[in-house]
Amino acid sequence: MYKRVRLRDTVEVPPEDLADVTPGLVKRLLQDKLEGRMDEDVGSVVSVIEVHDIGEGAVVPNQPGVYYEAEFDALTFDPDMQEVVDGEVVETVDFGAFVGIGPVDGLLHVSQISDEYLAYDGENDQLASRESNRTLGTGDAVRARIVTKSIDERNPRDSKIGLTAKQVGLGKHGWLDEDHKEREKAEAGAEAGED
Repeated sequence: MYKRVRLRDTVEVPPEDLADVTPGLVKRLLQDKLEGRMDEDVGSVVSVIEVHDIGEGAVVPNQPGVYYEAEFDALTFDPDMQEVVDGEVVETVDFGAFVGIGPVDGLLHVSQISDEYLAYDGENDQLASRESNRTLGTGDAVRARIVTKSIDERNPRDSKIGLTAKQVGLGKHGWLDEDHKEREKAEAGAEAGED
């Protein structure tokens, strides 16, 4: 999902900064240009980390600045299909929960949260089960798997990522802890019965 990659790109250094073309200046210009943008090869650029090399610079007719090619490291976000992710519920609605999984939110549709029916409780801003009294609300930690993705290269925040938590080992972290304790209790009981 997150990767550190080596990239090359060109930045325009404005005339007022030409006396001090440093890695720090080029890094700031690259951050302004690239952070939050999508690159089809590496995903969404989260952060420009370090500038390694700055070229000689080129003057382009009728342009005020000088263009420098730079080699740099960047932190990128590119979710893979079937990848298991941890996130936090940022919003609940009648059809599911939006889960923050980095710079984008994924949708955990109500049908993909649990085998139990979960109804939206708008008063408490949560999804709730009548069978087990389990709830899922804003701020809850969730483990899910990416099952669909449609990345919007022009506006990465508008990307659509579909999630599921309907398999063993996925779901709200509190539910996973409860299920683990129940399995341990059942195993202990089975071992005691063998004696």
